[in-house]
Amino acid sequence: MEDDHNSRAAPPVPPVDQLGRPLRDLRISVMDRCNFRCPYCMPEATYHEAFRFLGPKERLDFDEIEQVARMAAALGVTKIRLTGGEPLLRPGLPDLVRRLSVLPGIDDVALTTNGVLLPRFAPALRQAGLRRVTVSLDSPDPAVFAHMSGGRGDLSAVLKGIDAACAAGFEGGVKINTVVQRGVNDAGVPDILARFRHTGVTVRLIEYMDVGNRNGWARTDIVPSSELRARIAARWPLEPLPPRYRGEVARRYRYVDGAGEIGFVSSVSEPFCGMCARARLSSDGKLYTCLFATTGTDLRALLRAQAHDDDTGQRLRAVLSRIWRHRADRYSEERTRQPEFPASGEEISRREKIEMHYIGG
Repeated sequence: MEDDHNSRAAPPVPPVDQLGRPLRDLRISVMDRCNFRCPYCMPEATYHEAFRFLGPKERLDFDEIEQVARMAAALGVTKIRLTGGEPLLRPGLPDLVRRLSVLPGIDDVALTTNGVLLPRFAPALRQAGLRRVTVSLDSPDPAVFAHMSGGRGDLSAVLKGIDAACAAGFEGGVKINTVVQRGVNDAGVPDILARFRHTGVTVRLIEYMDVGNRNGWARTDIVPSSELRARIAARWPLEPLPPRYRGEVARRYRYVDGAGEIGFVSSVSEPFCGMCARARLSSDGKLYTCLFATTGTDLRALLRAQAHDDDTGQRLRAVLSRIWRHRADRYSEERTRQPEFPASGEEISRREKIEMHYIGG
């Protein structure tokens, strides 16, 4: 008689998509609201006082988020990032971090935030198991910052939030995300770099992308990473660093003088879709397989229809696996291969892509 060990079924093979990419990274939007109105993400003209955001019952609750994350981890996800909107507007977020950080297979839980609420929450988040924090900061100049936050942001509050995150001692460190737009904040890039040199905080410079349909994107607004690197290296010589893991989004460089490192995210000028291992879950439970997706899969309906069914987890796992195996997204690569790379937001918007605040960028 064959023993139990040999008769036991082999564990299922983690899925790969149509381009051979595994599922490793899950971004979870916990809140579609934000206290800023950055023009490239949530322009005030659209997201005004009368705009209808999701109600509490329309968003996934923490039990539902945990269930999706648990099944994603079973399929190979090791990294989770909590996003928004502004995720710190979601009540009880440290509790969710605590639940996600102990899931089998998850070794990294991170957060992207505008930073304003970090002085209040950073210690609790660190204690709950959050490893890394990324703060969005587009300029250290008060006037430029006010413009790029839609007049809602307080620069001093964001800087205090960054200080609070540094003081909390997150194991994976603190990063700054800076979206660079030509003629808006590109001239001030050296100022933001100078502010964080020698601090241990890494600034990542992100090319302005055609995410969503409402930000008025135009190709002429982009400052290619190669141009930025040349500008920066003329002042502070740089040398490249190897990626820390397969598919790392930012290309890393360090200052030759030992002042730290910076990163460049070049999804427009140097697309990296071929290495993308990321899925995104919206706050109302739709799963998207690309930042530039046009449609998603409704997991909330599955979770709630089967709320009292012991097989819900396995059904959810099967759905996630099927979605990923059918994935073939590579929008940025396809865009740059078009005979005429679209020059304006009007041409790009024909795809009716999901807005960035909805799936967390």
